[in-house]
Amino acid sequence: MGKITGFMEFDRENPPERDPLSRAADFNEYVLPVPDELLCRQSARCMDCGVPFCHAGFITDGNSIGCPLRNLIPEVNDLVYRGNVKAAYARLRVTNPFPEFTGRVCPALCEGSCTLGEHGDPVTVKLIEKFAADEAAKEGFYKSERAPRIGKKAAVIGAGPSGLAAAEYLNRFGADVTVFEKADRPGGLLMYGIPNMKLDKKIVMSRAAELKKEGVEFVFGAEVGVNYPLIDIVRGFDAVVVCIGAGRERRINADGADNDGVVTAMTYLTASTRAVLAKKPSEISAKGKRVIVVGGGDTGTDCVATAVRQGAAGVVQLEIMPPPPDKRPDSTPWPLFPRLFKTDYGHKEAAAVFGADPRRFLTTVKRINGKNGRVVSADVVKVRWEGRNFVEDAKPQTLPADLIITAMGFLGPQTEIINELGLKTDPRGNIAADRFETGVPGIFAAGDARRGPSLVVWAISEGINAAKACLRLFGDK
Repeated sequence: MGKITGFMEFDRENPPERDPLSRAADFNEYVLPVPDELLCRQSARCMDCGVPFCHAGFITDGNSIGCPLRNLIPEVNDLVYRGNVKAAYARLRVTNPFPEFTGRVCPALCEGSCTLGEHGDPVTVKLIEKFAADEAAKEGFYKSERAPRIGKKAAVIGAGPSGLAAAEYLNRFGADVTVFEKADRPGGLLMYGIPNMKLDKKIVMSRAAELKKEGVEFVFGAEVGVNYPLIDIVRGFDAVVVCIGAGRERRINADGADNDGVVTAMTYLTASTRAVLAKKPSEISAKGKRVIVVGGGDTGTDCVATAVRQGAAGVVQLEIMPPPPDKRPDSTPWPLFPRLFKTDYGHKEAAAVFGADPRRFLTTVKRINGKNGRVVSADVVKVRWEGRNFVEDAKPQTLPADLIITAMGFLGPQTEIINELGLKTDPRGNIAADRFETGVPGIFAAGDARRGPSLVVWAISEGINAAKACLRLFGDK
């Protein structure tokens, strides 16, 4: 694959980015287009390993190995290296209906399992995937086609990544698919949970428009079980795929959390994206405010980057865990995906604007202080971990704050649809669906609602596999 000696000749080169200080002034994508010569060098590094793990796509002891979609990565890399990007994109689409999404927002589990990464820097698989998808859009490689109909109707509840994937696959094999989405646009977290500078919303809308051309129908503003009767869906379709996500956010457990100015990440990011799309100021803005982001994951970083763009007076990001290691730890040997220390786009921007990395590790909020019902500061404390528990390691420090954004993860799916359909749940509150079948005839579940809070790439994989379960049902009939 690629150039036989490429991995020995070329070092890893990450995609070029806009200058952190200048890009912090807008919400445009921060990753720049990739020069052809860089792509040629990077795809040449795929080393023709005997047993590639990059597309393994399974979990062992709770750790990921390779791409959950099982993308044919060495073949894609080889085709890009040889200049046949059209064929590379076609090869990607065999397993991944949305490479334009994963090429932007996936943490690249594949790279964590790259054989080259066992003793050096892995191949830039994510970069190559994004390039192929963008070239396909620019050159018009992909053509919308309507598949012959099989006379079966499927409803998908939720237009997030799992719902879109289920709809795409079912439609591809001839089912009449209707997607019911409570928001006003498709995408779920792709639309409102991931900011525009990471994933331009035009890309999400364009991909949904292609699905519509191919026969998928969308009903927006339909909160099933609230303003859209669930019974109408159950009776009107041969199968229903529940892809409602894991929208219950974890709330901060601290005195004073009920003060105005304490908001969840999804509330904040949704308001910001709506404002960007409407080209008007956000209803929840960080402009001129001292901001504390509680949570050190990707969503927390997105909140940091958004606050910087809105003109925050300062941003601090708190993470209760210690910083990850710089090098692969013994606990995640190759080919397991390692969690390593990284300085993400939002951290670079905050450092450029304010002069320092915004992160404080091993720190948590002890109390939120308010005045006249409005947040004015937070008492934070350093901690140390003793096994699975942490203990306070110092006296609290008071940080001024006008806006506190909690990005502490998700607890599970909303329960209204689960209860109305009489679906069983697992101990974590997720929909219990062995082989994506809920146990209620004709009702399937996929994505974060079944798996628990996870990654976009896993949600897409779940949607595809739930669609396959539906097709098995249709075949039995």
